[in-house]
Amino acid sequence: MSANKIQHKVNHVALVVDCSGSMRPHQSQLIQVVDEFVAGLKAESDSLGHETRISLYSFDHTVENLVWDMDVKHLPSMRGLYQVNNGATALIEASLKSLDDLGHIWEEYGEHSFLQIVVTDGEENASGGDRRHDGDMAILGPWLDKITAKMRGLPGHWTSAILVPNSLAKRTAQNYGFPAGNIAIWDADSQKGVEEAIGTVRAAATSFLRGREQGVRGTKNLFAVGQDISVDDVRANLEPIPADKYRLLKVDKEVEIRPFVNSHPGVTYERGSCYYQLGARAQVQQNKEVIVVEKDTDRAYTGDAARSLLFGTDVQGTVSVKAGNNPKLEVYVQSRSVNRKLKPKTRLLIML
Repeated sequence: MSANKIQHKVNHVALVVDCSGSMRPHQSQLIQVVDEFVAGLKAESDSLGHETRISLYSFDHTVENLVWDMDVKHLPSMRGLYQVNNGATALIEASLKSLDDLGHIWEEYGEHSFLQIVVTDGEENASGGDRRHDGDMAILGPWLDKITAKMRGLPGHWTSAILVPNSLAKRTAQNYGFPAGNIAIWDADSQKGVEEAIGTVRAAATSFLRGREQGVRGTKNLFAVGQDISVDDVRANLEPIPADKYRLLKVDKEVEIRPFVNSHPGVTYERGSCYYQLGARAQVQQNKEVIVVEKDTDRAYTGDAARSLLFGTDVQGTVSVKAGNNPKLEVYVQSRSVNRKLKPKTRLLIML
């Protein structure tokens, strides 16, 4: 065997999108933002030197493959491919089919990883047959068994994630076997919500590809940020903030941001000057600045490249994220709210 053999990284991404009747108001925008998502995959793959291949599925009460394992560099627009129908929602069947299909890919050569992302605005009501009218849910039982078994049996280099419309749907997705850290909630009732959903997916896919560079082939915490960057990444790409230009304050109990700041001598609350420590899931709007802090030294860094470093190249709009587990770094997000509730056991960064 040649000692010079190249073991290249190959990423297989399956995007599985709901096309049931309730998605109709979002059809044109969804096409645009999926195209942007694919462009982001291409840019990040080119930057890292990976081969990334994408499959697209749409589903209502039936499941259709639109694109199969195509190099992202050659993927046409979703326009003309994605079409909203009047059907119900075969969520389990679509999730299973895309996973089963990916399972046929030969992995003998190269270092392969698999990422499935499902986007839905409703809950399961059609797998195994169209039950829109008769309401018979008895047939669903075997499908529940199938998906929970499939999720339990996924190899470590497989990642399965889903975007759902509300907390009830999130609990249902967890019951199916989707890891809690791989479930995100999106606003399915607004045009803006579609853009935010794909922005979230794009940021997650970027994090997934970058994690591959660190040797991570699969994750149960996909919709988190910061876990895949190093102190060297931060120092090389971001600008240090002079130590006399900011303060870090420890938060001991849940408290509103303005009275908390004003209770400390030498500082006064001003809108836009405060940055809360990212913890649980938060909506980070496009106009919000982010700061990264070294835990050991409390040195802070920011700059135009900060959002790209955390969320991915050219990710636009609002992203729904939570903090990843990084032993060396903390992420802080700008707040312009006068009554934001700060969480205990976090810190607040104030620009002076």
